[in-house]
Amino acid sequence: MFRTTADVLRRIGGAVTTVATVPFRALARLFGGSSASTRRGARRT
Repeated sequence: MFRTTADVLRRIGGAVTTVATVPFRALARLFGGSSASTRRGARRT
């Protein structure tokens, strides 16, 4: 019984962690990409 409950909580925690990190990853990629492009002269080929 406790093992099943712990497994369910672990799955929920993993899903919450995934959902919480996705926006931050997108923001980091957005800001990282924009700063990288400005350093290169803002010219994309």
